[in-house]
Amino acid sequence: MQGDDAGRQVVATARARDLQPTGQPSRNGLAAPVPAEVLLAEESRPDPEARRLQESIDRRMADQRIVQLLAGDGFAGRRYDRFVEELVRYGIAVLKAWMHSGYIFKLVAARGYGLKAHERELEQLHLDNDLREELATMTIACALPRFREQAFVEGGWRFEGGASITTYFMGACAYDFPNEFRRWRASEGRQSRALRRQEAVTQEPVRALSVADEVLGNLRVVADLEDIDDPRTRAAVAMVIDGYSQEEIREVLGAATVRVVEGLLYRWRWRAKAKQSKEPDRD
Repeated sequence: MQGDDAGRQVVATARARDLQPTGQPSRNGLAAPVPAEVLLAEESRPDPEARRLQESIDRRMADQRIVQLLAGDGFAGRRYDRFVEELVRYGIAVLKAWMHSGYIFKLVAARGYGLKAHERELEQLHLDNDLREELATMTIACALPRFREQAFVEGGWRFEGGASITTYFMGACAYDFPNEFRRWRASEGRQSRALRRQEAVTQEPVRALSVADEVLGNLRVVADLEDIDDPRTRAAVAMVIDGYSQEEIREVLGAATVRVVEGLLYRWRWRAKAKQSKEPDRD
């Protein structure tokens, strides 16, 4: 029995020995360096979070060099103007995309600005590229001076802050967007009320043909087309003379609603009448 036990112990010891990698020490090799091929295999594995962190660091380091360069010019001059031009181009593209998707309202709401855009306004921003361009341009025009002062002159932007220059700038734009949106909303409200008052007086909506006929006749309107500065208004009036309906004009101009066309024609009609009243009597 004892011989059997001894035999089993020898077999078990042999099996345990077989578990160790052949040709490698089982105890003294614990401090051996990891083979290079293993390290390379680990480094080749993608790590999205680490990659994003490195990209952020690289971008902010590049931004820091740019700021140091611009600081040498006092944040003015040709080099700064070129920098601002690129920043504005970027800002307009981002703001227009945010307005197109409606994300801008979520962003400003998170900052405490409850604009509460209703469905018609969201639709206008989604469909009207000119409106998005106008709001983005005005927002950036308001944001730029304060951004220059706070981010650069006062040193508000820092590498350690964790945000790139463009991210910092878009934060400034998000601060100014609510005011520009409210101005546009108020303007739309005034225009809508003016149109309703006019319809109440005439007992009919402002029709395209009646607008052209009321001033001094189509021939006079054709002669005055070149004096209309706004290309959309000029196109709308020209199509009025050619007999297009307002819905057709809306489609050609890419306007969100017929109300937009009515607004263009209303403003043109008002300016034309004002100009006519200032002209000396030709009789």
